[in-house]
Amino acid sequence: MVKAIIAPSMLSSDFANLASEAERMLNCGADWLHMDIMALHSSAVTECCICALQDGHFVPNLTLGAPIIESLRKHTKAYLDCHLMVTNPLDYVEPLGKAGASGFTFHVEASRDNWQELVQKIKSKGMKPGVSLKPGTPIEEVYPLLDGENSVELVLVMTVEPGFGGQKFMPEMMDKVRTLRKKYPSLDIEVDGGLGPSTIEAATSAGANCIVAGSSVFGAPDPAQVITLLRGSVEEAQKRS
Repeated sequence: MVKAIIAPSMLSSDFANLASEAERMLNCGADWLHMDIMALHSSAVTECCICALQDGHFVPNLTLGAPIIESLRKHTKAYLDCHLMVTNPLDYVEPLGKAGASGFTFHVEASRDNWQELVQKIKSKGMKPGVSLKPGTPIEEVYPLLDGENSVELVLVMTVEPGFGGQKFMPEMMDKVRTLRKKYPSLDIEVDGGLGPSTIEAATSAGANCIVAGSSVFGAPDPAQVITLLRGSVEEAQKRS
């Protein structure tokens, strides 16, 4: 049975106090830190940062770059769950590995021609490889990355359009999660976008075990209570399955 993993999205945190916000989430029971921090442009490899790494081409939104992952790593031993929304993820593997990233999730839409080389390089740097897909991308596109010898270890199903926080959860994406869970029972399946107390059951009953949540956690009077609720939903769904 796959483990329940709760990963608060640091896009919703106070960027001026990132280290203390990370510590607060971990003290509230978070397993991973999912940070939607973005690079200025794809050629600036040194501008890499944690999690949603954007270059202005794959998605339109831009935010902090530079050595944020390296700086945060000095203050935490937490698993840094990195989701890259860039057009050239291969360029970011080495700098993210050196900076201390734990997981490296790239988009299938940006890696159709070189995903085998990409996965191999991610693993060589000691990071966990994952693949993500936009809402409009068929789930079948990730199968080759899961069925081969050099496979990814996580699939991130976007439940909103990537690039912005605070969007509304898209329940129709749960069909992708159900299909994945049936085909790959031991796979880590992550969902990101609009997850909170009102939507978590739809995601966990479909088979998601890694939950990314931003405003629903950081905006709550008691973030620990929300994290406990999210974890409990995963565990209850697993008992029923």
